[in-house]
Amino acid sequence: MSDIDPVKFGALIAQVENLEDQVTSLQNDVKTLLELANKSKGGLWAGMAIASGLGAFANYVISHIKFN
Repeated sequence: MSDIDPVKFGALIAQVENLEDQVTSLQNDVKTLLELANKSKGGLWAGMAIASGLGAFANYVISHIKFN
């Protein structure tokens, strides 16, 4: 009834523990990437706001210059 080889069973336990460590590491990496993506998204919108403001200012200045 006990056809389980203790050596193979121990090797499987070691593999499972190794895989658990790898999954934990991957979860941390994914969280870090998500934080980075959220930060870059905020930077993109800030850059768009600055570029829009500068464009509006340049348009105002150019439209009020009289070329005679």
